Amino acid sequence: MPAPLDPVVAQIIPQLPLRDPRTMTPQSARDSLRTLAAARAAVPPPAVQSVEDIKVSGAAGPIGARVYRACEPPAPTVVFFHGGGWVAGDLDTHDRQARYLAIETGAVVVSVDYRRPPEVRFPGAFEDAFATLSDVWRRIAEFGGNARSLGVAGDSAGGNLAACAAIACRDAGIALAGQMLVYPVTDAFGGFADAGENARFPSRAENAEGYFLSRGVMEWFCGHYLADQADGADWRVSPLRAKTLRGVAPAVVCTAWFDPLRDEGTAYVKALADAGVPTTHHQGFGLIHGYFGLGEASDTARAEAQRVRADFRKLLVRCE
Repeated sequence: MPAPLDPVVAQIIPQLPLRDPRTMTPQSARDSLRTLAAARAAVPPPAVQSVEDIKVSGAAGPIGARVYRACEPPAPTVVFFHGGGWVAGDLDTHDRQARYLAIETGAVVVSVDYRRPPEVRFPGAFEDAFATLSDVWRRIAEFGGNARSLGVAGDSAGGNLAACAAIACRDAGIALAGQMLVYPVTDAFGGFADAGENARFPSRAENAEGYFLSRGVMEWFCGHYLADQADGADWRVSPLRAKTLRGVAPAVVCTAWFDPLRDEGTAYVKALADAGVPTTHHQGFGLIHGYFGLGEASDTARAEAQRVRADFRKLLVRCE
């Protein structure tokens, strides 16, 4: 083991939600993440120049988005997809993450309120991700103003959507400056319930329980997002299964050592590199899934998240 669990994070884990799939419902999952975000209300969020709620074009019509500006244009633009297992999470639960992303990259950040299951199952969230990214690309003058410096980012399920949308952008001829994938889901085949598929990624056993996100909760999430188990073989939910990753945007990928998703994230790093995609990997030693939201408590989490965002900034600025 490269590093022990960060002691500050260890103290926080018992206070974190989404840990019991036996009692979770979609509404309770959403409420618990909102409650967690509200619990930090006494700590002022990082200040940005402006925050504006807008509409962007989703796959089935307009959907909500929130635009964060930390500096005057011209600037890079980043479309951001929040985490929450596709089911939970929203613009408010990931408000701080979007702010830090804008501040530390200098980008205009467009955080997207994509449709969620079980109301809209796969491929709804993916289709919204690609549609909104395409819409921002077409309307780039309203955001950062530089089509050559457009990136995509997301954490957890949002990292999954970002990775899949980046593949779709390549296929559509939309050249992205970079993608930032924060502990992403990269292979949902088997829905985290198939023993053979789970055995391909030892972290699913090593970190199955006890470190906030559990394998059982991932099975619950997949069960709500995927209407049919066969959908897990589709690259639009399992980007690790894409026929080729050649030509997708340069990537910054971070994993967390104490995370059931660690090894599939690492496998995606290797697949990108094998396809000739410039890729930087941050391994998140001593950290758990969700550590981007723990930076105000843990120095280790904050420093690692800052390193990830700094590398992403380099990809965005390179294309200015």
